[in-house]
Amino acid sequence: MKLRRTLIGSLVLLVLIVSISVFAQVNRPFHNGSVWNIAFIRMKPGMETAYLNYLAGPWKANQEASKKEGIILSYKVLTVEGHTPGEWNVMLMTEYKSLAAMEANEEKADALAQKVVGDDEKQRQGYRERLEIREVMGERLAREIVLEPRRR
Repeated sequence: MKLRRTLIGSLVLLVLIVSISVFAQVNRPFHNGSVWNIAFIRMKPGMETAYLNYLAGPWKANQEASKKEGIILSYKVLTVEGHTPGEWNVMLMTEYKSLAAMEANEEKADALAQKVVGDDEKQRQGYRERLEIREVMGERLAREIVLEPRRR
């Protein structure tokens, strides 16, 4: 009799714990979305046209090739009004499916850049040339939050 009561009590406790853990899994009205690599750039005074020409040429060609290969989802260029001389005035945004996808495709992206832009020396030369027309102020990784429940 005592064994039966203990068994029933244990069973009730187990059901209670399981139901609480299921109830505790909150149905959140949001979920993680894609990951963005955001570069903050300051175009030097008088060099806006030169830098935007670079973006519309080699930079865009590399982004389009990356998109075609499935390395990235999309990209954007945003300009902002600078309020002080040292502020960034361009954001270069590249969207990846996830952080894992971004990291998994690093070698593929490097190989693609070698093909589209050129070898390491040509890439370094381009970077040195762009130093004359722009300054990289910083970079950030950002995760998009989608304001909808996750589909199950």
